[in-house]
Amino acid sequence: MKFSKLAEYLQKLEKTSSRNEITEILAEVFKETTKDEIGKVCYLLVGRIEPQYTGVEFNFAEKMMVRAMAVSYTTDPVQILQDFKRVGDLGDVAEERAREQESKRAGVGFSVVDVYEKLHKMAIEGGKDSQERKLTHIVEMLRNVDSLSAKYIVRIPVGKLRLGFSDITMLDALSLMIAGDKSERKTIEGAYNVLSDIGEIAKRIKKDGLKGLEKVHAVPGVPVRTSLAERLPSAQKIIEKVGPLVAIEPKMDGLRTQLHIVRKGKKREVLIYSRNHENITSMFPEIVEAAKKLPLTDAIFDGEAIGYDPKTQKFALFQQTVQRKRKYEIETKALEIPLKVFVFDVLYLNGKDMISLPFRQRRKVLEDVIGNRADTMKPTGVVMLTRQIVVEKPEQIRAAFEEYSQEGLEGVMAKKIDAPYHAGGRGFHWVKYKKHTEKSGDGVLDTVDCVLMGAYRGKGKRAGFGVGGFLLGLPGKDGKFYTLSNLGTGLSDESFKSMYKMVEKLEVKTQPKDYVVDKLIAPDIWVRPKVVLEILSDEITVSPRHTSAYSLRFPRLIKVREDKNPEDATSISELTRLYKMQRG
Repeated sequence: MKFSKLAEYLQKLEKTSSRNEITEILAEVFKETTKDEIGKVCYLLVGRIEPQYTGVEFNFAEKMMVRAMAVSYTTDPVQILQDFKRVGDLGDVAEERAREQESKRAGVGFSVVDVYEKLHKMAIEGGKDSQERKLTHIVEMLRNVDSLSAKYIVRIPVGKLRLGFSDITMLDALSLMIAGDKSERKTIEGAYNVLSDIGEIAKRIKKDGLKGLEKVHAVPGVPVRTSLAERLPSAQKIIEKVGPLVAIEPKMDGLRTQLHIVRKGKKREVLIYSRNHENITSMFPEIVEAAKKLPLTDAIFDGEAIGYDPKTQKFALFQQTVQRKRKYEIETKALEIPLKVFVFDVLYLNGKDMISLPFRQRRKVLEDVIGNRADTMKPTGVVMLTRQIVVEKPEQIRAAFEEYSQEGLEGVMAKKIDAPYHAGGRGFHWVKYKKHTEKSGDGVLDTVDCVLMGAYRGKGKRAGFGVGGFLLGLPGKDGKFYTLSNLGTGLSDESFKSMYKMVEKLEVKTQPKDYVVDKLIAPDIWVRPKVVLEILSDEITVSPRHTSAYSLRFPRLIKVREDKNPEDATSISELTRLYKMQRG
């Protein structure tokens, strides 16, 4: 496939906001690709060059792209900047400039593979003068492509492609490609949840159909999409839904951590991934060293990293733990806030995939490998086994909750003892039970993870902060974001200032096409979906104004969830269940 053809499809995708139409267009693209092209096309469609977990980024700023365009189109960078300010998009400026000069250029007509390989080479450039070499790669492409191709070649490296869909939409499109409908989506998603690589999944399907997914299994070094928990309003409901026997573990307010031990010949390498598949290995050196000492060959563990005070032996608040996610002064911060990682599941061990095994069997494996250390309040190790008791009565769950609460933990996790690991799935195999607000009896109102959609200009004192309030939303089943609430409380002066800096970095000129917002509550500043905020409120109410159909009464900011992507935020369907729970 010529890249110019892909550019035509990109333009079609840019012009539509319908999820069904987007899926149909993607299916057309996939049908036209070869087995050697489809994986690369999948990455390019979402503005990447490799799966997210590899950490390969372009690191090419807009100012460098301005220089590259000035060289490509033999004009002054100042003129490119003026055009950028006028148009608001460097890709559109490139299209204009390239169109003016198209008649003078023969055009090489790069293929999709050509462009992918050139962008990939650019992305992995490092060391001295790497930015100049990256600039040279861009100039070579821009000088030899048509105007529409130039538009998208410019947008991809600066992270401005954003066509309003993600890997998940491509799963529907792959089903449409091979079955003519979405009937195979569940099978395809099951494989994707284990491999976390849309390009690899697409390549296997293109080559061998669904048979190519039959042997998909967990691989150390490749993060598995994490299992997620449902909510229930009472200990009694937990016994009814999860029981009769229920495994109870403490729910910690830390960083979800997937620990990989990879066999490299006679040596082993330790890799650590966050819940959104960011490689955070270098940030947690004490966990790496502890993991190397475990008596095993290779493994994948699921757990929670949490900071603790070495003097008081008390667990740190989430805001303290999250400070360990840093690229600089790592050793210094490790002394201030040492971490423990509490392992609560095993997905792979010593050459064997364990995802399909019942939880009680996986737990036994953990006890054999890590050791059944019951007292987590003593510094007996860095990589530790999460405490667990098996209960059958509601009062046992309540007693465990009270014990964990006194230790400063969030609550309890209740787990079905015979369930497999549900990679990427949310269900009643796991149930979280937190008491942020006591209602009546056992009633629980949980916090809601919201996506920051925009900001409002401040008045009075808040005018000096740059922002005075925020628009929050939730993801829907169609991949779009729907408004839920305005937020203006629960923030200190410093919080308003830091939020304004965040808004400045994420600001976009127009409303993102995957936002569904009533024009009467449109914010003064739109931001791209990137930040997740944990919000506590007094009540979930029905709202005729917000497009999610709900609103939050007296919402307060608890914290910024730096460990979550927008897709991980509370969904509208989840909120609907919370709304019904609070009403009994």
